[in-house]
Amino acid sequence: MTTPAGLVVLTDRRLAAGSLPEVVEAAVRGGSAWVILRERDLPYAARRALAGELRAVVPPGRLIVAGPDPLGGDAVHLAEADPWPVPRVGLVGRSRHDVVSPSEEDYVTLSPVFLTSTKPGYGPALGPVEAARLAGSVPWLALGGIDSVARVEVCARAGAAGIAVLGAVMRAPDPEQVARELSTAFAAAVDSGVGS
Repeated sequence: MTTPAGLVVLTDRRLAAGSLPEVVEAAVRGGSAWVILRERDLPYAARRALAGELRAVVPPGRLIVAGPDPLGGDAVHLAEADPWPVPRVGLVGRSRHDVVSPSEEDYVTLSPVFLTSTKPGYGPALGPVEAARLAGSVPWLALGGIDSVARVEVCARAGAAGIAVLGAVMRAPDPEQVARELSTAFAAAVDSGVGS
């Protein structure tokens, strides 16, 4: 099974510098390998329609829906308290903020790795080394405050499978360029063996 890796973009239509589908499409052109659709406050029909719009611009099978309902897809990302999806879907991730207990999730996000302006006051920051320790053997994505090449590299060095980014891409006047910078930095760090 393929689990999320590289640059994973999380959506937030309220922060997006343009229409959400346009921002996501630009991020994908820039190198975002996966997208997590959040927008959990939308009515069901609107959220399902948005999922359809995003699937048209995201590589096949690479849209993950936050919450237990995959909205017609096969991948979900659960909050810590979300129930397991029924019926089972092909890919399940979960948000974590402390020790990752053995479970059936295919991957986890650990946050906040760094303090983040998207959620002021949310923390304390775990730091990449502590995030790696908490994840144990579960593939993990670093989430929170990842807005520079230096932070991308330190996450790769700590063994993150990828970086999950919201604000840096959503707020960017040029989301394609920001996505390219971050995804290229992560790939280069992995290729140089810094995560080994």
